[in-house]
Amino acid sequence: MGAAVVFPGQGSQFAGMADPWIAHDAGRSVLARATAAIGRDVVEGSRDEDALATTEFVQPAILACDVAAFGVLEASGVSFSGTAGHSLGEFAALVAAGVLDLEEALRIVAVRGREMQRAGEQRPGTMTALVGVGTADAAALCDEARGDDVLLVANENSPQQVVISGSVAAIERAEALAAERRVRAIRLNVAGAFHSTLMEPAVEPLAAAIDAATFAAPRYPVASNVTGALVADPDELRALCKRHVVSAVRWEACAQALAAAGADTFVEAGPGEVLTRLAKRVVPGTRAVAVGDPDAARAFAEA
Repeated sequence: MGAAVVFPGQGSQFAGMADPWIAHDAGRSVLARATAAIGRDVVEGSRDEDALATTEFVQPAILACDVAAFGVLEASGVSFSGTAGHSLGEFAALVAAGVLDLEEALRIVAVRGREMQRAGEQRPGTMTALVGVGTADAAALCDEARGDDVLLVANENSPQQVVISGSVAAIERAEALAAERRVRAIRLNVAGAFHSTLMEPAVEPLAAAIDAATFAAPRYPVASNVTGALVADPDELRALCKRHVVSAVRWEACAQALAAAGADTFVEAGPGEVLTRLAKRVVPGTRAVAVGDPDAARAFAEA
């Protein structure tokens, strides 16, 4: 397969995340299209702490920056044979693969951000990263701490890092159990219990937005967060997207599926380097490169 492009969907490096891409024609073009599509300046908004505090703005902005990074890579002469995105990043992967055009992806993601924020307000919850355990151990801990509340594995990131999601009370019990077992627990700064059943209120409006969009056949396979498998059928991709916000992100399986199909290089396009580090843990020996600005894209293309 060669190189696979992967897209982040969360992280802490939001402030100024659009700035690197306005210096390149391809990146600037994507950001201008995104600004027109959402009716809000992506570059200025990415410098605004108040805007960055809202899921409704952050999700389209991250998508725009991910796709801008991809546009710069393509303009630099880099080609890919497969793609995946972590959580929100999956919509950037669908744009990169030609399944969705940028404007339709932004419309869907704007609904996604708004409805996830509403669901978080209606059914409060939070998320915690567990470091040093894999999915099976994290699921067992959730079973023990759940009680009558919602608590489950939300991100299967690597053999040594899993994120759990659920009601605040259940998360607190899980964190206490983790401390007893000397498992490091890191509370995430999120607006809700994403990728859990507490996001159910977001499913119907998001599904309506997805049904209104055109899904084309991908030019190369997309590794689905929901199944962890490569998908080439646009109807299947549409159906999977509808359950995305209440399904676990099977990132470990996504990376392994791309590697099994022949990917020997993972290129992270967009803000941050989290997926680069995860790729090296999930697929030992693989080459993984973070491209966070046009200079990095140029260096990768010329390597």
